[in-house]
Amino acid sequence: MIGNDKQLYAVDEVADLLGLHVKTVRGYVRAGKLPATRVGKSYRIAAADLAEFTGQPPTLPARETVRRVRRVEATTIVQVDAVGPETVRRIAAMVGAAAGTEDCEPLRVQTIYDEERAELKVILFGGPNRVGAALRLLAMVLEDE
Repeated sequence: MIGNDKQLYAVDEVADLLGLHVKTVRGYVRAGKLPATRVGKSYRIAAADLAEFTGQPPTLPARETVRRVRRVEATTIVQVDAVGPETVRRIAAMVGAAAGTEDCEPLRVQTIYDEERAELKVILFGGPNRVGAALRLLAMVLEDE
């Protein structure tokens, strides 16, 4: 049996327990396939309803023992005016290479260059440490100009 009869799970917890995507679980709730109670803007699923939904009383960890991994991400947009194509290539190469290094925190980089206006936007997504390192690298390249 899942937890006790009064145990309530959040949608993301049910998704983790069942190995489903959060959107899939929300879809089941909205379609009425998985009973849930609305609490504010989120849903809570009772342990008994979850057991009935799965068709068997699975032995899943109680809410207190579900291990959550905290994910912290930063998104930064840097706009650089009056920048030439050669500088854009250097920035894209250096910051792109930094994104490709193996690390526990992924870094995604997107550059958008408007040659007519000589404007560059660099969009960084990732862990705060990697985004910070990419910003420092970007600042070094721009200081050399």
